[in-house]
Amino acid sequence: MAAARSIEIHILGRAYKVACTREEESALVAAADYLDEKMRGIRDTAKVIGAERIAIMAGLNLAHDLLTKGGGGLIEETRTRVAHCNTLLDAALNDQDTLF
Repeated sequence: MAAARSIEIHILGRAYKVACTREEESALVAAADYLDEKMRGIRDTAKVIGAERIAIMAGLNLAHDLLTKGGGGLIEETRTRVAHCNTLLDAALNDQDTLF
């Protein structure tokens, strides 16, 4: 079993230390980025004040999306992100061909 280590994530401009394994790191960072995006959206549009209230609203919204929409469009958003990553990878690999 992989050993847990501490990484730093950022949510609403605040840094948090979180324990995870190396294998879990990318998924944890992606989850933190997604939560940060949702919380910033609530803060900026709903005029909710206070990180705790914003976190509760984000949690309720995410739970509602999971229960009613099977992930709240996460599948389509994931497809879009993967397609974008594939485009970036293709471009990087094409650049590599010119090096040799």
